[in-house]
Amino acid sequence: MRKLALALAAALMLSACGSGDGAASQELSKDPVTLRFTWWGADERHQRTQQVIDLFQKKHPNITVKGEFKDWNGYWESLATTVAANDAPDVIQMDELYLSSYAERGALLDLGTMAKFLKTADFDKSALDTGVVSGKQYALPVGLSTYSIVVNTDLLDQLKVEMPDENTWTWEDLKNVGAQVSKAGGGKITGVQSLGFEAGGLNIWARQHGATLFDEQGKVVVPPEVLTSFWTYIRDLAEQGVTPPASVSVERAGGSLDQSGTATNASAFATWWNTQLTSLTTASGSTLKLLKLPGEAEAKSPGAYYKSSMYWSVSSRSEHPAEAALFVDFLANDPEAANIMLTDRGVPANTKIREAITPKLTETDKEAVEYMDRIKVGPAPRVTPNGASNIEAIIKRHTEEVLFDRETPEQAATAFIKELQAEIDGA
Repeated sequence: MRKLALALAAALMLSACGSGDGAASQELSKDPVTLRFTWWGADERHQRTQQVIDLFQKKHPNITVKGEFKDWNGYWESLATTVAANDAPDVIQMDELYLSSYAERGALLDLGTMAKFLKTADFDKSALDTGVVSGKQYALPVGLSTYSIVVNTDLLDQLKVEMPDENTWTWEDLKNVGAQVSKAGGGKITGVQSLGFEAGGLNIWARQHGATLFDEQGKVVVPPEVLTSFWTYIRDLAEQGVTPPASVSVERAGGSLDQSGTATNASAFATWWNTQLTSLTTASGSTLKLLKLPGEAEAKSPGAYYKSSMYWSVSSRSEHPAEAALFVDFLANDPEAANIMLTDRGVPANTKIREAITPKLTETDKEAVEYMDRIKVGPAPRVTPNGASNIEAIIKRHTEEVLFDRETPEQAATAFIKELQAEIDGA
């Protein structure tokens, strides 16, 4: 449904929307101004966001902000329709999968033109780069996460398996310690939760091998041999009993976080985004710890990178771009707003805000922040190209085919490249 909605927007959008970069956009109006602000999320996020809106309106009495919120699925259909009808909200909560699609069609404002009202000095360049498309800052990262290994230390203690050295371990070491867990677990506990069901792990694997999924033009350029090694590793883990049987892995991958091997204490090691630690700890009731990624010590280049949980973007057709930028600045930089939102939208990308709110966080959220501060990240990968938003479904399908021995890793690699490039070319 999301893809169809986006295709509708692509068909109806003008190839180049007005950018709102004229002289008038560089001044705040003295007259009353109304902004529309849209986001997705659950009830708690809506409540926190409304508190922030109320706070902003007290500080800027002539600006009224009208909130429009939906669940994830309804959000993208609604946004596509409003953008196509030239009725987009002024301030938009944006996701990485769709950023390029909207930016390349001129639907978003280059935030670099709003530097008078929107300050980014407290954001690392590597964080800001996650919102860059074709050299322009179309989105400001709200929260950040980075890939990690989550380990259940209670299971390791119970099974008397030694914790690996996160500073030196390799993917082979993960396989070996996972095999020890599976053996000691007697069929009830496996060492590793299966990889290969989302884009983060594939991105990391490619980056550690000195490759990238896409070039700057949006073409799929990851070498087939890198993909082959990725799916070979996943197949080997399953064949050696380090991960669960294929049917179990596929079922868990299709379920919620609460049904995962980590949450159910059925797997000792698993790949997760660091910001998921709190939810996993709550679900499992166990002591969980974040470890650096295997292979980083010997990698050709750092695999770890910052991923924005979401972004703030401004419509290029906003009649009030200055006020919209001022509101985004408030969302991103105001300490009082940060005290309300905390980590609801991820670990803040603003480094000063992150430091300020850390003492108020739960212990697991503090650990997520500490993990982000101690790892070395490489440059941000190229934003998912227009047409490639279906990448995770393609990855998942080929992982299933490999696990059920319906495809060889080589066949999966070739088919993945062909399918993903066809989706991009057809966008």
